[in-house]
Amino acid sequence: MKDLFRAIFNYRLFVLSSIKNDLRIRFLRSKLGTLWIVIHPLMQVLIFAIILSEVLSAKLPGIDNKYAYALYLMAGTLCWTLFSETISKCLTLFIDNGNLMKKMAFPRICLALIAAGTMLVNNLLLLAAVLLVFAVLGHFPGHHFVWLPALMLVTLMLGMGVGLLLGTMNVFMRDIGQVVPVVLQAMFWLTPVVYNINILPENLQSWFKYNPMYPLVTSYQNVLVFGKAPLWLDVVVLAAVSMVILLVALVVFRRASPEMVDVL
Repeated sequence: MKDLFRAIFNYRLFVLSSIKNDLRIRFLRSKLGTLWIVIHPLMQVLIFAIILSEVLSAKLPGIDNKYAYALYLMAGTLCWTLFSETISKCLTLFIDNGNLMKKMAFPRICLALIAAGTMLVNNLLLLAAVLLVFAVLGHFPGHHFVWLPALMLVTLMLGMGVGLLLGTMNVFMRDIGQVVPVVLQAMFWLTPVVYNINILPENLQSWFKYNPMYPLVTSYQNVLVFGKAPLWLDVVVLAAVSMVILLVALVVFRRASPEMVDVL
């Protein structure tokens, strides 16, 4: 493990330049450039808000804004997008870069770091767009907003841990790549992104809270929309679990790395 972190440090400039090039190439190939990063999630929010706001807006106490439901959706979407896109990116990361791994000698873990950096930059751009929309709608997050970077870090760490583990396994068992999108779709509807958990029967609420994304999404909504503190106890526990998952993923990746090129 010590050698792994030394390799990461030695190739830090390669990682940073690769993130920059990845973003630059993505923007140059599109006429709208960076706008596409925010268009997709914001359009999803708009569709849900138009269709469901009349049904669920009354279920959001504590928000004195007629666009309350749209605000709630954007906060939850910001968290979910970082988590799900990180997993999706890592899921096919090594398969997509198979030719590069065969032709160049570099620490394979750099690919995961490049993916993490790219996802983080994308999410920061989405955050800027969300805050702009918040301002237009007349809503400004309170002082609890300062905790958002910590929440983003935990979300990214959880997504990278799960994604790196699944991405490594997907090289050897391609069925994983077909199953994970279905699981993520189901998990989205089991997470209070589109709805408020308080609308569910009390006997179901406790079960939904076992979803590992519940404390993160709810904490995003608390700091961005409700002006409340994050669910600290749950978030700290989840951060510890995420770190364990990430360490396990690194160990599995390191042991499987020598065989990856042959399989690819």
